[in-house]
Amino acid sequence: MTDGSKRNVLGVLVDATDYATATERVVAAAHERRPLALTALAVHGVMTGVLDPAHNARLNSFDVVTPDGQPVRWALNLLHHANLADRVYGPLLTLHVLRRFAEEGLPVYLYGSTEETLARLIPALERMFPALKIAGVEPSKFRAVQPGEDAEIADRIRSSGARLVLVGLGCPRQEVFTYAMRPLLDMPMMAVGAAFDYHAGLLRNPPPWMQRAGLEWFWRLGLEPKRLWRRYVVLNPAYLARLAAQKTGLWKAKPPTPATERPATFAV
Repeated sequence: MTDGSKRNVLGVLVDATDYATATERVVAAAHERRPLALTALAVHGVMTGVLDPAHNARLNSFDVVTPDGQPVRWALNLLHHANLADRVYGPLLTLHVLRRFAEEGLPVYLYGSTEETLARLIPALERMFPALKIAGVEPSKFRAVQPGEDAEIADRIRSSGARLVLVGLGCPRQEVFTYAMRPLLDMPMMAVGAAFDYHAGLLRNPPPWMQRAGLEWFWRLGLEPKRLWRRYVVLNPAYLARLAAQKTGLWKAKPPTPATERPATFAV
C-alpha cells in the first residue's frame, strides 16, 4: 500500500496511490459515515482543471484523486519519483470497491447515465457480486439542477440506506456533481466516469498491452472518433507540452487553493 499523498501534476493535486489504498479509504469513510469525494483522472480530466482554474480548485478539494491514465502515473513518477507500478483505473477501482462492499454488506447507490445503461449495468454487477446490495438507482436528468433539487436528491440517497454513491455523469460533470453534493451526504462518493458503460457491456476495454503502453486513448478514439477527437488530438499534446514545462521549471504549475464554496448550478 502507498501513502496516498498528493502531488502536483500541472497544478492538479493527484494522489500517489494504488488500488488497495484508495479502496481502503472509501471503505473506511463508509463505515465511519463521513463524506469523501474521489475521482479518477486521466489526461482529459487533468486538462479540464488546467484550462479552468475554478474547476482546478474543485479538483484540489477532492479527498482522493487517482491517476486513472498511464500518462498521469508517468507524470507522478517523472515529477515526484512516486515509484507507482500501476495506474488506478476508475472502472477497475470500482470493481475493487464493490467487491469489498459486497463482502461487508454495505449498500451502494448508482447515480447517472441513462435508464437503458443502468438496466444493463445492474444485472452485470449482480452477476459479478451476488451479495452486492444496490440500495437505489437514479439516471441522469441531463440538465441543470433546479432550486432545492440537490437536497431532494440527497434525501433520496440517504433514505435508501446507501453507504456509497457511484456517480457516472462523464467528466467534468461528475466531478462538479460530486463536489457539490459532498456536503449533503455522510458517505463516500466516487466519480467513476465510463465505468457504468464498461461494466454494462456498452464499451470494450482495449487489449492489456495497449493499456500498459498508455494507448487506451487511441483505442477509444477509434470507437468514438466524432465525440472524442478534440479530447485526444488537442489535449494530449497540450498535456505533454505542459508536463515538459513543469519538469524543466519553465512553468511552476502552482496549484490553486482548494475550493470551499458550492457552485451556483451544476448538472444532474
